[in-house]
Amino acid sequence: MSGDYVVIGGGLAGAKAVETLRAEGFAGRIVLVTAESHRPYERPPLSKGYLLGKEPRDKAFVHGSDWYVQNGVELRTDTRAVRIDRDAHQVELSTGERVGYAKLLLATGSSPRKLGVPGADLDGVHYLRTLGDSDRLRSALVPGARVVVIGAGWIGLEVAAAAQTLGATTTVVETDRLPLRRVLGDDVARTFVYLHQANGVTFNFGTGVQRIIGDGKVRAVELTTGVEVPADVVVVGIGITPNVELAEAAGLEISNGVVTDESLRTSDPDIYACGDVASYWHPLLKTRIRVEHWSNALNGGKAAGQAMLGQPVSYDRLPYFYTDQYDLGMEYSGYVEPGGYDSVVFRGDPSVVDAKAPQFLVFWVREGRVLAGMNVNIWDVHEDIKAVVHAGLSGRTVDAGRLADPNVPLADLV
Repeated sequence: MSGDYVVIGGGLAGAKAVETLRAEGFAGRIVLVTAESHRPYERPPLSKGYLLGKEPRDKAFVHGSDWYVQNGVELRTDTRAVRIDRDAHQVELSTGERVGYAKLLLATGSSPRKLGVPGADLDGVHYLRTLGDSDRLRSALVPGARVVVIGAGWIGLEVAAAAQTLGATTTVVETDRLPLRRVLGDDVARTFVYLHQANGVTFNFGTGVQRIIGDGKVRAVELTTGVEVPADVVVVGIGITPNVELAEAAGLEISNGVVTDESLRTSDPDIYACGDVASYWHPLLKTRIRVEHWSNALNGGKAAGQAMLGQPVSYDRLPYFYTDQYDLGMEYSGYVEPGGYDSVVFRGDPSVVDAKAPQFLVFWVREGRVLAGMNVNIWDVHEDIKAVVHAGLSGRTVDAGRLADPNVPLADLV
């Protein structure tokens, strides 16, 4: 394939796409455009190891500082793509330059949803999406700090765990009745509640935020119940939205992200999308999904690079995510829409005892078919879990008793 290739977005997805283009033998010009001042980096360390001070900053970067020069990738940092001219096959940059493309990849990612209440712009209110965000939050999470986390999703709970581990006093505010309930369901969500409570975190469920109180600097969060929670640090983690503005202005099809087929090609045959921003057709799940997790950026970037080169691509990897909170580590594979299962089967006891994270497996099942599975503090079983999920998605049913029995090898259920 000849011509220049342009990738917009300097996260993991964009970095893996350009890496793949070179690894697969593409010798043409590659331009990687990122609005950030850093070379591409991964986001999980920002709420995990780096935030806790356990990992060095450099570990977050996808490639070494000289990789882009050595591989002939023109890395344009501090530069935004402001317009796509599809007719001319050009991208207009914030510098005024227009860069032509034969193939274009949108890896524009997503942005945190903003908290729309009075006081949300006070000093001490944080969001966590960029390396700079993590740097600022890391400086604020000091022993004795009063931290209020708004939102009990993955980012919120990971930040709460980090804050508590670093000696802060942490309160989590969540509008739902449990954290992560839409993803995990009530039974599994309770494990996370009990683990955090055992480590000293206070939860306020079923309430929102009325305003943030302070005089230049935050000093409290007023809940919709009227309760005021003292705060030195507020962390907002109420979800993210895909960055579709550039694609939408260019006339590409948009529906909860940039719409693509299973090869990550958009409604324009010369433009592809991957990572958080892509709403792609999943051939195994037989539905359109948008996945906001690390593995989708990692694998989607590679798949997009291959597809841009004209290779046959059917991006059918199972959605995967993981978390680390206190002494709990877990991996999840599969895909279940809220309410899309009729039973949850545990293998092992999910109870939190003496503030210690439990060890168990759990499966989400519909009509006897396993749609998703998770391993918590049990390792070297994830490939077996994926095989059970693949079998379930292919129509194979399993007996719930055998699924729950630790004496039955998972391989026997495939």
